[in-house]
Amino acid sequence: MEIPEPFVEPTQRRIRVRLGDELVADSSRAQLLVQYGPGSLPTYYLPREDVVLDALTDEVPAAGAGSGAGSRWTVQAGRKRAEGAAWSYEEPTGDFVALAGHVTFSWRQLEWYEEDEQVFVHARDPYKRVDTLHSSRRVQVLIGGEEIATSIRPLLLFETHLPIRYYLPFEDVRTELLEPSAKTTTCPYKGRARYWSVRAGGQLEQDIVWSYAEPIRENPKIRGLLCFYNERVDLVVDGERLERPITPFS
Repeated sequence: MEIPEPFVEPTQRRIRVRLGDELVADSSRAQLLVQYGPGSLPTYYLPREDVVLDALTDEVPAAGAGSGAGSRWTVQAGRKRAEGAAWSYEEPTGDFVALAGHVTFSWRQLEWYEEDEQVFVHARDPYKRVDTLHSSRRVQVLIGGEEIATSIRPLLLFETHLPIRYYLPFEDVRTELLEPSAKTTTCPYKGRARYWSVRAGGQLEQDIVWSYAEPIRENPKIRGLLCFYNERVDLVVDGERLERPITPFS
């Protein structure tokens, strides 16, 4: 998977951050940092002036992205505290210079909103697309040489920087081989997914298939379909076995 170079650009969206029921920051002049890699996902940086007074406490030095040293704070709002949940790069250079005097917050510990809609996990990349298309390709899924699914009515999901995902109806999958998992994940482009493991071909593949029972409004067609990690199964499409892609999910 080709990882794009990081960049910073202003966003026209109003960005708000909350801790519990309390507003921590509110800005219509945030900077969007799009950066991928270990421990890095897109996020917004808000001017310090747009952060609620006294919301940042217990300042400590923190290593920064770019080349500038920064700070890290605990966020406090009402009776709630989020330790180390805000940080900044006070003297960035190069592509990061626009982040000077700005602060970002933890997506895990606080709630983020674009306008009046909550956004989960990370900021959405405006140059990333997620398109879904109905198809009549014949898709087969195999694990350890055993066929797990076959379908001639897949939904193909095309997501920038990721391989094609093949979403299949439950009826076209040998669901008796699926074992429910406790794992769930959340995606800002699709919603919350639940997972299953598969016992087949003499092996157990953990958390290898997922489904979105209630996807976000922008991606309704994936509702109630199953998708396997092409990085970890053998996919045959129209009789041609696909190479397993190398991605962070491999």
